[in-house]
Amino acid sequence: MKQTIILIILLFETMSYSQTTNTDISETIIALEKGALEKWNQGDPSGYLDLSADDVTYFDPSIEKRLDGLDNLKKYYEPIKGQIQVSKYEMVNPTVTATNDMAVLTFNLHSYKAENVSKWNCTEVYRLEPNGKWKIVHTHWSSLIKP
Repeated sequence: MKQTIILIILLFETMSYSQTTNTDISETIIALEKGALEKWNQGDPSGYLDLSADDVTYFDPSIEKRLDGLDNLKKYYEPIKGQIQVSKYEMVNPTVTATNDMAVLTFNLHSYKAENVSKWNCTEVYRLEPNGKWKIVHTHWSSLIKP
């Protein structure tokens, strides 16, 4: 009986630690993404480039096949530097599903230019690097177009 009680206590302690850690991870990932979006909205892709791992993979609606690697992502973003100006944005329903060293962020993005709004779906996969920093290892953007 005593062993059962000790086992139950240990189980509850592990569960509460796991939930706290995942909450912390969620808050961290969302904050990183918002920081990158703030820069992006002013025409500066460096927030996303700084967050991306060397082995990042990337999809968006304007490319036919997957883009592989940070160097290729830098080349892809180069022509759009200074071209994006968003007056405000909303990160709608961000959700993070995480383990200790991987996290998947999904959200809807509403980007406003004056009265016009662009709606996007986004999935980002983050990996915790050995240096303790979270890096994006996969990005997938899709434009929401209603028929």
